[in-house]
Amino acid sequence: MAAQNGKDLLIKIDMTGDGQFQTAAGLRATRIAFNSESVDVTSIESTGGWRELLGGAGMKSAAISGSGVFRDEATDERVRQIFFDGETPDFQVIIPGFGTVEGPFQVGAIEYAGNHDGEATYELSLASAGAVDFTPLP
Repeated sequence: MAAQNGKDLLIKIDMTGDGQFQTAAGLRATRIAFNSESVDVTSIESTGGWRELLGGAGMKSAAISGSGVFRDEATDERVRQIFFDGETPDFQVIIPGFGTVEGPFQVGAIEYAGNHDGEATYELSLASAGAVDFTPLP
């Protein structure tokens, strides 16, 4: 696979709950992480004293984060609404050269910052709130 452009990693928000996604505006940096907890089933009978893990067990999660500048009132307002209302709407993450991740996420944190001689910025963190689907590129 050839190198991919970082600006093509997009976080999209279901703005109205109808499955129509809109790119979160103004993001300069985006990140998605997948995690899986392991379940240790090691016992005194484990071969050579090596740790054994139970395959297919443990909790899976995904985390999305992004940071950028204010560019669009609608997506900023929607993220704030999601946070304050405690909603878990669907989000999409477009991973260039890889595919699309989609599922319910909770806004875990929104941070706003600004210097007197610079632009206002924000950071957001999302945590998966249910099953997340992956659709590879064709």
